[in-house]
Amino acid sequence: MAAVRALPALTAALLLAAAGQASKYSREANEGLAAADGKRREAGEFRVVRLNQIWEKAQRLHLSAVKLAELHSDLKIQEKDELSWKKLKAEGLDEDGEKEAKLRRNLNVIMTKYGMNGKKDSQLVDTNYIKDGTESDTLDDPRLEKLWSKAKTSGKFSDEELDKLWREFKHHKEKIREYNILLETVSRTEDIHKNVINPSEENLVKEEILHNKHRELKEKLRSINQGFERLRKVSHQGYDTTSEFEEPRVIDLWDMAKSANFTEKELESFREELKHFEAKIEKHYHYQKQLEISHQKLKHVEETGDKDHLNRNKEKYAMLQEKTKELGYKVKKHLQDLSSRISQGLQHNEL
Repeated sequence: MAAVRALPALTAALLLAAAGQASKYSREANEGLAAADGKRREAGEFRVVRLNQIWEKAQRLHLSAVKLAELHSDLKIQEKDELSWKKLKAEGLDEDGEKEAKLRRNLNVIMTKYGMNGKKDSQLVDTNYIKDGTESDTLDDPRLEKLWSKAKTSGKFSDEELDKLWREFKHHKEKIREYNILLETVSRTEDIHKNVINPSEENLVKEEILHNKHRELKEKLRSINQGFERLRKVSHQGYDTTSEFEEPRVIDLWDMAKSANFTEKELESFREELKHFEAKIEKHYHYQKQLEISHQKLKHVEETGDKDHLNRNKEKYAMLQEKTKELGYKVKKHLQDLSSRISQGLQHNEL
């Protein structure tokens, strides 16, 4: 009986020891992340000099913690693509310069997206877009503003659904912005091309690049039109409870996949992959929210002057920052891969 009575006490002691050890490992992991982050900053965040310069400039801007993490993910994708291109170039596999031109275009999109392209009208106002974006942000399009205003006052949406709908509107705004940047690039290239008097082999190559850009424009415009029709329908009718996907990027991919040249089996496989992708996006969104909360809390604790409390919050913030960057990169890489597969299917349809 004494042995039996001793068991609960022993179990409690073991649990306390395990909890202490887990806390220790958690603390060490957080400290490790913070130290790794510091070492990486000393060595340079990226392996491409130009991207390091952009990142250093971004540190001086008044971007929110979430926006900064998003920029980091975008630059990591750009770094991956630039390093891949350097290998291709060394092997002589980008003779027409099409991939290099696309890299420049993508970097231009990133610079514009975060208000770093030197144009006053594209400068970002730092807002906590997760928490109060629906109040302080704009959509820069009268049609979208009108739809959003109607949806907010319709009474058809819960607070959670309004938050989800706002994400769709913001996604649509980004698509329009990227389309306009590409359109401007194509227009500039066409103007240069028209001024060439003597056609040559090099100019024929540039003509092929222009053709590819026009195809990309066509795909983006089709996606914008489909997206607007969806927003119009959802804003007027509310969300369909039987809808297969909820995340705007996944909905876009699924609509495009159904128009691509996939077999029934390939389409079903793609559908399953999209479900995993949507779960990954939701996980990333969760960490973005946690990062924003942690950032607000850290600013509050910095004002109190409690050193131990401040250090604990700094550790947590560093951990969330790294996790958000990591997940952001994985989401963007996965999106890039899925979009590429659909684009190949759509091109096959045009042949």
